[in-house]
Amino acid sequence: MDLLLSLPLASYFFSTSLTSWSTSLNLLFFYMTWSTLVLSHSPLKIELLGTTAIRIVFWLVPSLLFLLIDTLLPSLAESIKYNGASALPPRDAQSLARLLGLAILNLGLSAALEGALSLATASFLHEPLFRTATTLPLPWQMAKHLALLFACREVLTYYIHRYVLHNARGGSKGNNNTRRLASQHARCAHGRKAAPFSLLLMADHPLPFLLHRFIPLYLPALLLHRHLHLLTYFVFVSLATVEETLALSGYTIVPGIIMSGVARRTALHYARPTGNFGCWGVLDWVHGTSLGGDVVQDVRDEAEKHQIREKGERAAGGAGSMFQDGMEGLRRSTRARGKKNKANGGW
Repeated sequence: MDLLLSLPLASYFFSTSLTSWSTSLNLLFFYMTWSTLVLSHSPLKIELLGTTAIRIVFWLVPSLLFLLIDTLLPSLAESIKYNGASALPPRDAQSLARLLGLAILNLGLSAALEGALSLATASFLHEPLFRTATTLPLPWQMAKHLALLFACREVLTYYIHRYVLHNARGGSKGNNNTRRLASQHARCAHGRKAAPFSLLLMADHPLPFLLHRFIPLYLPALLLHRHLHLLTYFVFVSLATVEETLALSGYTIVPGIIMSGVARRTALHYARPTGNFGCWGVLDWVHGTSLGGDVVQDVRDEAEKHQIREKGERAAGGAGSMFQDGMEGLRRSTRARGKKNKANGGW
């Protein structure tokens, strides 16, 4: 928890572009706090406490806040939800308590499984699973690893979600376990045909939850263990958690065309679970399983938005130049008339 709440992660990650003295102080404070944590706690303890704290801060707290808005201000929430009133969460305390209990159970289960796997791997390798040295990763190295981690997560999420949890090959023999997992996922995660709310991120049957949410997040990091810094893993978990929380919010006002498209496709998947199996929609576009527009259209919309903005800035700049030229011409004309009047009046 100390790591998440006291370290300016964003200041470090963008330190190459921010050069003010405050950023330098934040970076120094970051390094001192990180070094203290590394020297005073075991790598496994830092990993488990850090990932659990990230989940609590970036998923549990926002989910409860969104749930509070949806239940206390239903008329407001209805106006900004996909499918309106049908997307509102249940309002009876028993159903909400059951969902919250299942979500917290899955949170603890994923932390326990991650701890067991990390401990077993570290014992086998005779070294910590992730690099937990006081030396910080370089921003370029962090960006490269993050790109690889998110690409692997997209691949794992799509194929597990489509072919296991939605049983796209359910008619073939020898898939009894797959059909059982798909049935559990359909009963818990897709019990209602409506846009989701963020609490449902972890309110699934434990086995489908681990396959859908834990394995695509942890397995890529496990494969990169010899090269991956623990801070990079924390940033990866943080960004993925924020993305998933916003994607399952069911709100139509998620900022950004790309992220708004992810939220729209997630809402359509929960309302009609026949497509939109990936996180970002890249493999849905490749395989033709996109519903309600694909990621390519979102990218085009984003590009058009920036072009419109650039045109507006150029137009505003041109108007400003014309105004400035006009004012300069007016001043020159005024000075010329003043000189002429002075000459004619004998001043």
